[in-house]
Amino acid sequence: MIDLELDGDVAVITINRPHARNAIALATMAELEKALDAAAGCGALVITGAGDRAFVSGGDLKELATIRTVEEATGMALRMRHVCDRLATFPVPVIAALNGHALGGGAEVAVAADIRVAADDIKIGFTQTTLAIMPAWGGAERLATLVGPGRALLLAGAGTLLSAAEAERLGLVDRVLPRASFAEGWRGLARSLAGRPAQAVKRVTMGSPTPAEAARAFADLWVADEHWQAVERATRRD
Repeated sequence: MIDLELDGDVAVITINRPHARNAIALATMAELEKALDAAAGCGALVITGAGDRAFVSGGDLKELATIRTVEEATGMALRMRHVCDRLATFPVPVIAALNGHALGGGAEVAVAADIRVAADDIKIGFTQTTLAIMPAWGGAERLATLVGPGRALLLAGAGTLLSAAEAERLGLVDRVLPRASFAEGWRGLARSLAGRPAQAVKRVTMGSPTPAEAARAFADLWVADEHWQAVERATRRD
């Protein structure tokens, strides 16, 4: 089950399958696609899990065990890769709020977001090798972009589990928050990013714009009413 909450300009997608530690099944993929459709137009997007044990524990092994052919496995991998690609290219800032452990495919969902915020007691790891498989939802490539190819091979190749603090030191997690203030922290961050400047910054930092494209993104903001209202407020303070 996928829940979608609209909190002002912030859309929050919650993977709500605590009985399966928020694991991803085929039906979950379809519901995630619908939730992303429904979140269109928000100022910032958060993806998180229900409870405090798991963000996403990976693919739902019981439900996905019926997949036995190369064609079926390829189709499943491409389908969830498409969901993660949509997260990565969503037009507003996307935050993965790691409320619990992000394991295997869960780590792949996490690195599809622009920003990862973690509770201080969680663990994250690309643990697919413990099942004699590899990341298939785009996570290997995104991990290499975040931490470098060699370190990505060490982490994913060995299925290393990292604490939140270790992941932050490696650049895999961007911010670690105390469990007691975790929900308040990620919501506050999402609200602070839910605006046009943050969307423009995402276009520039997450893509490969030409100088002309970057300048145009700046110019669009420069001529907007919000810019001149902010200038007026700033000059009045002076």
